[in-house]
Amino acid sequence: MDYKEKYVVKKLVDLVKIPSPSGFTHRAIEYVRKELETLGFEPKLTKKGACYVCLGGEGNPVAFTAHVDTLGAMVKSLKSNGRLEITPIGGYMMNSVEGENCVVHTKDGREYTGTIQTIAPSVHVFENARTLERKPINMEVRIDEKVKTRDDLEKLGIEPGDFISFDPRIVVTEKGFIKSRHLDDKAGVAILLTVAKDLSEKKFSLNRKVYLFFSNYEEVGHGASSGIPQDVEELISVDMGAVGGTLSTNEFVVSICAKDSGGPYDARLVRNLVETAKKSDVNYSVDIYPFYGSDADASLRAGYDIVHGLLGPGVEASHGYERTHYDGLKNTIKLIEKYLKKIV
Repeated sequence: MDYKEKYVVKKLVDLVKIPSPSGFTHRAIEYVRKELETLGFEPKLTKKGACYVCLGGEGNPVAFTAHVDTLGAMVKSLKSNGRLEITPIGGYMMNSVEGENCVVHTKDGREYTGTIQTIAPSVHVFENARTLERKPINMEVRIDEKVKTRDDLEKLGIEPGDFISFDPRIVVTEKGFIKSRHLDDKAGVAILLTVAKDLSEKKFSLNRKVYLFFSNYEEVGHGASSGIPQDVEELISVDMGAVGGTLSTNEFVVSICAKDSGGPYDARLVRNLVETAKKSDVNYSVDIYPFYGSDADASLRAGYDIVHGLLGPGVEASHGYERTHYDGLKNTIKLIEKYLKKIV
């Protein structure tokens, strides 16, 4: 099987290559908007820059949400040695980005490549290279320009508040594994685009009114806190299923979350998703993620009166160099479509 030719994988590859740390998501949102229009739908943008679309159907409206924004960083200050001090966007371990290639995006549209490293990057030079604590103050960006001073950086148009995106290093193997940064949650976005494509090709029909909502601030906690269509009764986040430890989720299944840091998800919805998975021969797991939050949580904190749920493909090494598998994507798509399929 040529996994690279699968629509969901092609969309995922495209998406992870689009820089979109929280606050810098306009390119990714525009990609989603154009793809939905190509499929024959009429997407709209919220004032906050999210994208949503109605796929059709009647009654008991449900929205599926995925987020285009990713982890990243921002220039905190220009250093006297010509390096850049950074401040993180989203929650990740500093050691997970050490040595990573990156791009600095200036406010006037210029882009400069660089590398994130510690302030003591060489064991041949620094006695504390191995023991230095990996925290933001000890990290810096070495840009690929002939710069040695703060003035040199200013001449390039770089200043505090410029966004920094990470090289995703996307790899699709012959056996269906997908290795990349930002599978959280570009995988969820690609999955929802695939659902829209299948519907446009009449591979299934809807048993209710359905919206797709693509948020742009999930990694900083307020993605779906506004802009959800007012008639939505049920909101399901399509985000990564965490893998590791005593959890049962793996990269080949769709994970159904029963509880995360925001508390339990709606028990009725969890039960309905599990029953759908069982009846449809979907490979699934049910897990609890105590160090996890979702757009569905954000919508409740914002005061939406909705039933909320969370599902998504298993993703290993979340918020690092992540990995999933085509089977996990496929099982997630299958569960969503079976949940929405009209029985005639």
